[in-house]
Amino acid sequence: MRHPSGSFRPGAAGWARLAVLALAASAAVPLVVAGLRSVLWLLLGLAGAALAAVGVWWTLAHAGPARVAGLILSVAAPCTVLALYAAAGMLGPALAALTLWAAAVAAARLAITPGAGPAAPGSGHRPAAAARHPWVLMNPRSGGGKVRRFQLEDKARAAGARVVLLGAGHQDVTELARRAVSEGADLLAVAGGDGTQALVAEVAARHGLPFLVIPAGTRNHFALDLGLDRENPASALDALTDGVDLDVDLGFAAGRVFVNNASFGTYAAVVASPAYRDDKVHTALRTLPGLLSGPDAPRLRMRADGARAEGLQALLVSNNPYRRAVDSPHPGRRERLDSGRLGVLGVRVDNAAQAAGLARGPRSRNLLRLTAREVVVEADTDTVPAGIDGEHVVLTAPVAVRIEPGALRVRVPRHRPGTPVSRPAADWPRVARLALGLTRPAAG
Repeated sequence: MRHPSGSFRPGAAGWARLAVLALAASAAVPLVVAGLRSVLWLLLGLAGAALAAVGVWWTLAHAGPARVAGLILSVAAPCTVLALYAAAGMLGPALAALTLWAAAVAAARLAITPGAGPAAPGSGHRPAAAARHPWVLMNPRSGGGKVRRFQLEDKARAAGARVVLLGAGHQDVTELARRAVSEGADLLAVAGGDGTQALVAEVAARHGLPFLVIPAGTRNHFALDLGLDRENPASALDALTDGVDLDVDLGFAAGRVFVNNASFGTYAAVVASPAYRDDKVHTALRTLPGLLSGPDAPRLRMRADGARAEGLQALLVSNNPYRRAVDSPHPGRRERLDSGRLGVLGVRVDNAAQAAGLARGPRSRNLLRLTAREVVVEADTDTVPAGIDGEHVVLTAPVAVRIEPGALRVRVPRHRPGTPVSRPAADWPRVARLALGLTRPAAG
């Protein structure tokens, strides 16, 4: 939910002062214990992180002795740093400083999180009348058999829905959904994985019908970001009788819909392996050396709203940006599904030195992170392998990826336990002004 940027929650100034004090304390603790030598200890910690990144690179990009050496280095480097910290009596102060820094960031984000205010158009929800002819497609094999385990078929039928079960053979999911619309369905629902969700969501969006997500797949990231209870898929059926509608965005890659993301390059090539679904880890370790450092390593070019990048090995384009791992307890989630922006994350690592640079996190020159309305993916080949919501496809290059704001009307239960709370990143100049009273919180 969005709010006016000038409004603050009650007690915002107190949170801002706490953030500033915690930040100052996180720097003061090592200085008090070790004086200026604390700078050297900080550099030692950064060196350990860089060596660990090199070890991970060797482990993934090489086979044989180099892989063994990388595995040893990725474990030995951080363990050695921790041992040196402990021997010098710096382990406790370092942990205390990290804890204070984390508390400072959390308090800073709370301070500038807007208080109650009117929601921006499209960011709220609307009451919805119960569907008269809901249609539900269920995959009995998804999620290790969640459809049967949670009695989803019986519960959906009891709620008045027409249920269609996917059989063991290949079935055209899109055609099944289209047929349901032609037969009078006024709501389309899916109990299955994200790939199946996307196929039916496209039909629902095209016909202006509400779409209901039942998280019966293995991961169900779309359901997670909608705030649905993935541990109890049957609770999503409450939306059939007591639901609200949300307008969310849809991503399109070469005209194919995705609700989560489209990946290109290394990950997409790994997913293409027939052995991937049966043994993900072993398949990835076997194929990654050739994909990262071999002659067949993918090299992608990307254009996005004026920005350009070349030589990318991996590119992830998401339907709305994912949270950053460095400033969020839930890095794999999207705070919003209605920002009208694609999230773009690219990686380019050619050697151990560049792998070490990844220890800088978002500041690394080998990481690309931005948002855009449209992304064009180019390659030196006529086709590009891609993973669309985890499903392998081959697309003709160049691939145009775009977002259509508010294209899908999703029906969700009125009460959702996992609705993400949108908190802005820690804007320290703004926090400092608020703590010093230079910015006045809005009344009420």
